[in-house]
Amino acid sequence: MISQTRMIVQDSLDALLEDTAFLPGLEGEARKQAFTSLGAILSTPNHLHKSFLRVALENGSVVRIPAFRVQHNNALGPYKGGIRFHESVNEDEVINLASLMTLKNALHDVPYGGGKGGIVLDPRAYSEKELHLICKKYVQYFSDILGPDKDIPAPDMGSGEREMDWMMAEYKSIRPGQAYKGSFTGKSVINGGSLGRREATGKGVYFTFRYLLHDFLQKQREFLSNSESIFAKTALDYDNSESPLTIAVQGFGNVGSVAALEAYQCQHLQNKVVAVSDRNVTLFNADGLDIPSLIKFTSLHGGDLPTTELELAEANVKAAIQNRSDVLYLDVDVLFLAALEDQIHDTNKGKIKARIIVEGANAPVTSEADEYLSNKGVIVIPDILANAGGVIVSYLEWMQGRETQFYSEEEVYRLLLEKMKNTMDTILPAFFGDPHPLRQNCYIHSVMKLSTVLYRQGKLY
Repeated sequence: MISQTRMIVQDSLDALLEDTAFLPGLEGEARKQAFTSLGAILSTPNHLHKSFLRVALENGSVVRIPAFRVQHNNALGPYKGGIRFHESVNEDEVINLASLMTLKNALHDVPYGGGKGGIVLDPRAYSEKELHLICKKYVQYFSDILGPDKDIPAPDMGSGEREMDWMMAEYKSIRPGQAYKGSFTGKSVINGGSLGRREATGKGVYFTFRYLLHDFLQKQREFLSNSESIFAKTALDYDNSESPLTIAVQGFGNVGSVAALEAYQCQHLQNKVVAVSDRNVTLFNADGLDIPSLIKFTSLHGGDLPTTELELAEANVKAAIQNRSDVLYLDVDVLFLAALEDQIHDTNKGKIKARIIVEGANAPVTSEADEYLSNKGVIVIPDILANAGGVIVSYLEWMQGRETQFYSEEEVYRLLLEKMKNTMDTILPAFFGDPHPLRQNCYIHSVMKLSTVLYRQGKLY
């Protein structure tokens, strides 16, 4: 995991070293030394905090649960990142996720650094009372390093607004009289959370795709037509298509279902969602699926899609029932990946037919598969660009907590999409102007911004 971060940072610095327009005040040996410093700083965390939470269970026994908080870099602002509740959490994973948060915040011009937390447990194995105590213990053990201007956790895999409410309440009790609303984000609305946060990531995921193939293309058609990039050809091929773009969505949770609904309702781009999947099944209809009906069904059935003809009839949805993994290999134009990591990898990359892939989940395409697909002209909109809606709305929640003034849902979405539009307008011209994949362009931009700030802060010597 750590080596992955080092590779990202080093590849980006290698691309920037010979660019004389970048940090022009650094030349010769001083430039080499500064870049060596940047490699060391950006590939390692500032702080690694770990402890064992002592928790008394309802059966009378006491357990010690490993817990982490990694603070990667705060050059741009307070550390920011979720707390993952999962039995596979480990030190390397948390370090890697914290470093990726630093890069994501830098890319989207969010004034945060990167952080990440983790608790090694299966939340389903504990009662609500025990989970409440675990959350309190986490804040107690790490209270000295947390705070609205220090390190601001949020939900992640296995945690949600309930856990953030509990943690904020404990922080408030430990720090009486101090500002506490911004100590955690992803809270319930009644506890100072932001409207629109649940839908934010899915809306942002679809927006990045729509903006690339509609808004940006409309404004920059001449530029793309003159570009020699294979990715420009892919975009223009779809622009010239007379039939609606076909979309498949892997994962139908908070991110995938919202992205699918955005596609279903989109008035700007002709597309149709022909397939969706979850942990049990893929549903396919070449004429397009009734996404609102599927969302209604999942809301009544524990989040699961219909898996039988009887359940399809109950949902009033027409679809063919297929294996859950089939969604990856369908002959569609666009594939949204909103499930788990490592879904497209070295052994199945050759079976992918989609020409545009959007990463709603974290790291669903491995680096080897990304390189293979990019060499074939497949546009992969990476997680660092596509799924930043959560942290952007977390920032809006943090601001609202500080100002004690709250935005309407419409205002939240407007600010979210405006922020993502600014990022796309910065990144896309560079992407279509050179042969690097979009992921590498995003990493280079993030490293460039962080390097400039660290240089100006005098951190390189």
